[in-house]
Amino acid sequence: MKICSVNSAVAPQAAGGYSQAIEVHGAQRILYVSGQVPETITGEVPKDFAEQARVAWSNVLAQLASANMTVKNLAKVTTFLSSREFAVSNREIRQEFLGAIVPH
Repeated sequence: MKICSVNSAVAPQAAGGYSQAIEVHGAQRILYVSGQVPETITGEVPKDFAEQARVAWSNVLAQLASANMTVKNLAKVTTFLSSREFAVSNREIRQEFLGAIVPH
């Protein structure tokens, strides 16, 4: 599978190195992962944001693993935050899980 960034020269560029659009070539399988909540398999929800984000990302990775996929198979990730105050912490935790992988 090849993922190509598409960024028009006549539209504003996306912040943070993200792409405005993506094109996927040669995909034989597509997995859509629903929104993953910060709840553990035992029903626990951590109190602080950082741990909640880690649990949510762990849940994403669990869904990928169930389909024999990894973060390298991510084409697009959308994150909804309840407050902008969590943006920096969210980016740091996202990098913990994705490393150098930057989904478009």
